Amino acid sequence: MVDWQMRNAKRLRSEATDAERLLWTHLRAHCLAGAKFRRQQPIGRYIVDFVCFESRLIVEVDGSQHFESASDRERDAWLRGRGYTVLRFWNGEVLQRTEAVLERIASKLTPLSPYPSPARGEGNALGLRR
Repeated sequence: MVDWQMRNAKRLRSEATDAERLLWTHLRAHCLAGAKFRRQQPIGRYIVDFVCFESRLIVEVDGSQHFESASDRERDAWLRGRGYTVLRFWNGEVLQRTEAVLERIASKLTPLSPYPSPARGEGNALGLRR
């Protein structure tokens, strides 16, 4: 990561919109389906609002300035080209239909394995404990 990206990501975290703050309360600390999300995370030359790396899922929360944005389409295409699924929600949608937004996000998460990873050196080729 480039230093300017880290500074910009930190600034974006401190200047989160009401919708981003609300959504973060539901995504942080493995609250949604046990998935680990990060917020304002640099990926390539972009900073995404929320990302779950394990599911390769990006969640963007947009205001009206993003309406029919060519740069957002270019950004989404770049991220999809790297294997990410990108979900976009409007601020009002997050604020007024939070449960529906969370259900949509949860539906895109890769199910987590019910089996914990074996301790170092305790697994075999199939990942099973001995």
